Amino acid sequence: MSSTPTIGVLALQGDVREHRAALEASGARAVTVRRPDELAAVDGLVLPGGESTTIDKLLRIFGLADPLRARIADGLPVYGSCAGMILLADRVLGGTSDQQTLGGLRATVRRNAFGRQVDSFEADLPFAHLDGGPVHAVFIRAPWIEEVGDGVDVLARIPDDYPEPVAGKIVAVRQGSLLATSFHPEISGDRRVHEHFVQIVKES
Repeated sequence: MSSTPTIGVLALQGDVREHRAALEASGARAVTVRRPDELAAVDGLVLPGGESTTIDKLLRIFGLADPLRARIADGLPVYGSCAGMILLADRVLGGTSDQQTLGGLRATVRRNAFGRQVDSFEADLPFAHLDGGPVHAVFIRAPWIEEVGDGVDVLARIPDDYPEPVAGKIVAVRQGSLLATSFHPEISGDRRVHEHFVQIVKES
């Protein structure tokens, strides 16, 4: 890999343009991925926010689901934000009866855990391994992680001064080359999560 990794953004639905801009600003070459041959050409991949059930169906329609599962199993670095976190998780609570995930992340994620669109909110979160103070996080119909398995490093939780049942919920994790957040750093202007993922790709 060159010093400038090529990182794809799954371009079936969601904040594709914003993720590409954040990756480019973080030192990567960012490309869109819609086909298996485009997936095969990237060093890492971002699964953006959107509607997880819709993205799941589109992955199967576009013939990307199985190739992507195989690349994840083979160690492809992947960052999932919001719906992307749901797609990476091995188990989903609150999903539809036919909903599938890509899997790979040993975690149980609760879909739409924070409520509907009107329950969107912002928070400043201490984030492990990132310098520069708390990360300003934007949550939009966001999931949270109910539990994690072996090898999953919890990076951020909702602060304890938030009301129950939100306080203390896990909203960012890393497992090897997989990174996932409940929130949308691509729209907050804080590039540190994307910079962190670019570094993960380089190290892989």
